[in-house]
Amino acid sequence: MTVVACLKWVDRRPEVDPLSGAVRTDWRTSGASDADQAALEWALRLGAEWNEPIIAVTAGPAAADAVLRDALSVGATRALRVDVAADVASTAVAAGIATALGHVPTAVLCGAWSLDRGSGAVPAFLAAELGAHQALGLVTLAPSGRDLLAERRLDRGARERLRVPPPAVCSVEGGSARLRRASLRAVLAASDAPIEVTTPPVAPPATVPVRTRPFRPRARQLDAPHASSARERILALTGVLTDREPPRTLVLDPGAAADEILARLRQWGYRA
Repeated sequence: MTVVACLKWVDRRPEVDPLSGAVRTDWRTSGASDADQAALEWALRLGAEWNEPIIAVTAGPAAADAVLRDALSVGATRALRVDVAADVASTAVAAGIATALGHVPTAVLCGAWSLDRGSGAVPAFLAAELGAHQALGLVTLAPSGRDLLAERRLDRGARERLRVPPPAVCSVEGGSARLRRASLRAVLAASDAPIEVTTPPVAPPATVPVRTRPFRPRARQLDAPHASSARERILALTGVLTDREPPRTLVLDPGAAADEILARLRQWGYRA
């Protein structure tokens, strides 16, 4: 079995054009986020505790090899990159990683969120692809036999403690651990270490109907007002001379109230 660390190559200091809002990235300031570095550190600790190899995996272009070489320099035993575009959807990233691994690892460690999107959706999608248990947004993590003891934040300062059996996908916050430093010899050795590259099959984009305008009831055709003067026609069009139903206050059960609201909307021209 193996322990996997999922890393994302992302610009840590992007520049945003103040006029157009365009985001410019630079490979010189790109790397893994603090959350991903914490995930790598936890993967190294668990691999040492369970005596299992550590796989560092990322999804992105060739420039993303930098984060894999950093992982190799601190102790990862294998580097794997899923060759996809940097802006691919989280579902495609999770599916590509699961396919590239080819097996269900003992544990997968991810960062709680990324610096560019911040959604933290990939760990949940990856757990679904692998059929693994998931524990997201963790602040502490410790092995207990083959299980993991984890803790995460809740609202109002509360904490939740979890026991997570393998296989497990866990995402950790950046402050949960600090990545160890690599030696100079390890950095030089990782600079030309082999990196496995896989290309996932290209899935056709999903077509989702998108409503571009707010819903409006269909206009009703009305006869032209019969009036002898412009003033009378305006009065007829605005309806000021028309008898109207006065407002009512109804006290009804929830079901009857819903039926009354739907009936009134249908009377006004709305259709489901």
